[in-house]
Amino acid sequence: VQLQASGGGLVRAGGSMRLSCVSSGRTFSNYVMGWYRQAPGKMREFVTAISWGGGTTDYADSVKGRFTISRDNAKNTAYLQMNSLKPEDTAVYYCAADPRETPDDHITDRYRYYGMEYWGKGTQVTVSS
Repeated sequence: VQLQASGGGLVRAGGSMRLSCVSSGRTFSNYVMGWYRQAPGKMREFVTAISWGGGTTDYADSVKGRFTISRDNAKNTAYLQMNSLKPEDTAVYYCAADPRETPDDHITDRYRYYGMEYWGKGTQVTVSS
């Protein structure tokens, strides 16, 4: 599966931004989708994940209540809506996909620790103070 993220850029603190991730190559609804980020000098970290049908989501504590992940299986696209952005949200954001393990529209918190199988190229998000 190929993943292409877009929508990054420069925004002021308190502002909003929406990232998109278009998938191609395989049946999109067979995959859990997620977003990760990597700030300069830091390791890549989990941001959020969504089950194949959108029924379950998981968020890092640092973004809970500010970021929202969603997906449109008809458009093979996942989204990350980011509100109330902070300078510490500055990072390269990566879209990722992992084959769903069961038919159930449910995910556990495993993607926080083990990552995903497929990765797109990142998109830079810079939040100025």
